[in-house]
Amino acid sequence: MTTYIYHGDKLTDPALKKAICHPVRRYDGKCVRGKNGSMLVHFAGHGDVVVIGRLLRKVKS
Repeated sequence: MTTYIYHGDKLTDPALKKAICHPVRRYDGKCVRGKNGSMLVHFAGHGDVVVIGRLLRKVKS
């Protein structure tokens, strides 16, 4: 499973900055992405959140 770190911006909830998240997948296995570059991810303890995709960084395992 792919893991990302969400860097956030100045308006981001401090609890979500530098937090690890996992992408929410569609039925065909692809990530749920919006037309404006947003991405649906799951944070532990916060549930599913729509974030800006440019601020996500993939964690190398």
